[in-house]
Amino acid sequence: MPPSLCQRNLGLIKISESVGKPEVEEAIVAVVLSRFVLLHKFSIFTVHPDAPRTLDDEEQSACRCVRMIRVDKPRPSKYSKMSRLILKGAPLAHNFQNCGFLSVLPNCLATKAKLRGQNRFMSGIVQSPLGPCKKIPNENIVEHIYKNNENWIEEPAATCASSGRTYTYGMLRMLINRCAQALLGHCGMKPREVVGLLLPNIPEYIIICHGAIEAGLTVTFVNPLYTPDEIKRQFENAGVKMIVTVPILLEVATTIAPQLQDYRTTVCIGGEDDPSKNVHSLQSLLAGGHEAELPGINPREIAILPYSSGTTGLPKGVMLSHYNLVANLAQGDHPALYDLETKDGRRHTVLTVLPFFHIYGFNAILNLSLKNGAHIVTLPKFTPEEYIKTLVQYKPTFVFVVPSLLLFLATHPAVTKEHLSSVESVQSGAAPLTEGLLQKFRQKIGRDDVLIRQGYGMTESAPVALCMPKLTPPSKIGTVGVPYPGTEAKIISLSTGEPLGTHKSGELLVRGPQLMMGYLNNDQATAETIDEDGWLHTGDVAYYDEDHYFYLVDRCKELIKVKGNQYQKWIYLCYSFKKVSPDLQIDLNG
Repeated sequence: MPPSLCQRNLGLIKISESVGKPEVEEAIVAVVLSRFVLLHKFSIFTVHPDAPRTLDDEEQSACRCVRMIRVDKPRPSKYSKMSRLILKGAPLAHNFQNCGFLSVLPNCLATKAKLRGQNRFMSGIVQSPLGPCKKIPNENIVEHIYKNNENWIEEPAATCASSGRTYTYGMLRMLINRCAQALLGHCGMKPREVVGLLLPNIPEYIIICHGAIEAGLTVTFVNPLYTPDEIKRQFENAGVKMIVTVPILLEVATTIAPQLQDYRTTVCIGGEDDPSKNVHSLQSLLAGGHEAELPGINPREIAILPYSSGTTGLPKGVMLSHYNLVANLAQGDHPALYDLETKDGRRHTVLTVLPFFHIYGFNAILNLSLKNGAHIVTLPKFTPEEYIKTLVQYKPTFVFVVPSLLLFLATHPAVTKEHLSSVESVQSGAAPLTEGLLQKFRQKIGRDDVLIRQGYGMTESAPVALCMPKLTPPSKIGTVGVPYPGTEAKIISLSTGEPLGTHKSGELLVRGPQLMMGYLNNDQATAETIDEDGWLHTGDVAYYDEDHYFYLVDRCKELIKVKGNQYQKWIYLCYSFKKVSPDLQIDLNG
């Protein structure tokens, strides 16, 4: 029989409708009996003895852990005995149901009713209802973002709402290339060395960040509101050789710089050259005349090094490759997820005040918007007056928010529905939205045609792992969506680690091509976060329904998020109590 008789589908073994040959069915039964442990561990199987032993690139990229099992056909006389063992045997029946073999052998199971509802899942693994990811391009992230640049080369790419500075796509691409050459040819940086960005949200963030990446450098971002000690700790840990900043933060950068090993130089955006402090202005770097040969970039090498506390502990460097970033953008290329144009066929105008130093702001907003030819309007910092002014002046069609920002839009008396009249889509992340907040926002805008969606992700997943499709039913209140294309998810028991079924809360695990390479110089934390089968343990408690929609319930990790930033949970609990009874006070001095 040809290999096509077996259809591989990310975890489920399906038999084509035209196939009714018992030897194939018996081979699958034999796998369940003798290999069911492997069946739980691995996610793609080929059971036909003549099946090929290699997978194509698309199948390899769809799952991180692929195994192909060759199975000899059992003797027909054993078939009925095997069936009885599976359907009636206490330990095997449980595993059999979790593996979802109702969809595999519908003609062979006399007790279909007992297994109803299990046929979509294998070992509790939930596949994306949006299907597999399209083939992931083998290219670096900058190449991927700008490969369709000629389609909107004269259109605005990025604008600073505070100053009005605007760069077209053609200008932006030219300056990125000049920056890449200057970093190598003038600043003396070498491929794979690390650049630290200490910047607010400004258009030049794109130039220096994408320029560094195109030069083969690794970029790490830091929150400009961090203390000098916090900034120093991250830059030391990352091995930063160059800091890029703005005049208001230049003193912090030049104080930290001499304490970094093998430090090269500092670049100041909007400042002047200062040889006495080893400072270059970005303007001088972009003037040209600093030609250098740009290196070839392996997409599997580190592109960015954002820092995250993960599920617990101090921030750790998250190694994200070009492949991870490109994969997450490619996963978003699905007609059920995003409209690339407005309702009247124009390019989107995207308003964001969410920080580019966060992976949500960097890949899910900045890179995705530039890839699709949108006009990004940035705000260096948030003030109610400036944000409302930007709504009026630029009339954004796509707005990215976190719950605190949506709360501002929904409840601030200065924000009216006229300010939001141009908005067609609202995408929220970083923390779940409540039903009450959604209702308040819909009351404010006074329209039903605005698409409001949530997603879920982590720095470690570059960042999107779950997202609401455009046509999510209104009944799915509170959902953070379904697995992204090519992403698997499952829920496991907090006590036993066993996979759980629908509507049962446990820890959320995800797996896909967007998952990080690991934590920088921290194998132990990497092993604690991504297990041997490639599952990322998120530390979040969730459940899913029969339609593959997931819902966040709680956090089992020791961190919470406030305005998108991570804090230890005990700190939050301490500040929750405004007054403490004298009877409960403790004398720390004994």
